Amino acid sequence: MTKFGELIGAKIPTLIDFHSDYEEEENNTLHSILRDVAAALGDKAKVVKIDIKKNETLAAALRIKGNPTFIIYKNGEMKWRQTGVQDANTLISLVQQYT
Repeated sequence: MTKFGELIGAKIPTLIDFHSDYEEEENNTLHSILRDVAAALGDKAKVVKIDIKKNETLAAALRIKGNPTFIIYKNGEMKWRQTGVQDANTLISLVQQYT
């Protein structure tokens, strides 16, 4: 969890996608959305994917129940959280509020 603390402690917003294996089509769609978000935000924010099955302790500590769950952190503080697929423009707009 030390690495997670470093990740969320950044001075720029960090959008984290907590996910587990999706159906292939859904996984490709979400991957494309996150790639678009990362490209649009550039170095103004981080976009990270965390597999909840490989990080069960972290997922339990954060009470991640849905798949996917998106959380935005900045300076170690949770700014926004939502479960369910979001489109790229929505995610970009949300992260830009904290840049």
